Amino acid sequence: MEKETSPFVVSFDWLEQRLGQPNLRIVDASWYLPAQNRDAKAEFAAARIPGAVFFDIDTIADVNSGLPHTLPSTEFFAAQVGAMGISETDTIIVYDGPGMFSAPRVWWMFRIFGAKNCFVLNGGFDQWKAELRPFENKVISDTKAAIFNTSLNKLAVVNFENMRRIVEAGDIQIADARGAGRFEGRDPEPRAGMRSGHMPGAVNLPYSALSIDGRLKPLGELAQIMDASGIDLAKPVVTTCGSGVTAAVITLALQSLGHRHNMLYDGSWSEWGGRSDTPIETGIRDGGSK
Repeated sequence: MEKETSPFVVSFDWLEQRLGQPNLRIVDASWYLPAQNRDAKAEFAAARIPGAVFFDIDTIADVNSGLPHTLPSTEFFAAQVGAMGISETDTIIVYDGPGMFSAPRVWWMFRIFGAKNCFVLNGGFDQWKAELRPFENKVISDTKAAIFNTSLNKLAVVNFENMRRIVEAGDIQIADARGAGRFEGRDPEPRAGMRSGHMPGAVNLPYSALSIDGRLKPLGELAQIMDASGIDLAKPVVTTCGSGVTAAVITLALQSLGHRHNMLYDGSWSEWGGRSDTPIETGIRDGGSK
């Protein structure tokens, strides 16, 4: 590993050299917005890294919340990933198609539910295939179930009531991973009936700025990006986005830089922008990101 590389990502070479090792679990966490016109399940059925299992963000979720893919209960998470053959003591490698899109969300989920050795594959499966790395397309055999012992880190998650207090108090930084057009209210939200704009006090830190070619940028560049966006790494940060997925890319970058007092707003803009009683700002925030 390069000195400047995140301790929470692994390279193609690292993973390829360890394929088939015991206690190594590989997870395809691909998920796409409708506009991306990709079917994650169908793509997984057609090709995957050898031994990978599919993690469905929309299924391993609280389906009764009324919001997209919010966190499930600890019991449900444990049952689902245990059935996938994953234990909290395993070394877990999470990947998605393009790299640094949905995989960090599942990395974050595994970590807050108690997995200590969870990493994101730098580069994504699209590039893995392009480099002619090993992949399989045969019918998946039955997976041997495992026990996943959960220990939820509740301090890493922000709910609506907490988010409202944070916005009102203005004492905790809010980093929004959506693109500038959505953040500023110029572009419509992809989900119908949702207002455009951002939470008062938030700064814009598009998740796409934190990676290149599906790989998380080196630590020095990440620190510069944080500084340019107005994020002070010495202070707490709440990450947010459209539905709690790409917010985890910021979380991954923060954790990679040694920042530990960060939380993810699980409901994100789907919850905040979907309500009629929440304050919203538009335009570029004064003193915020460029």
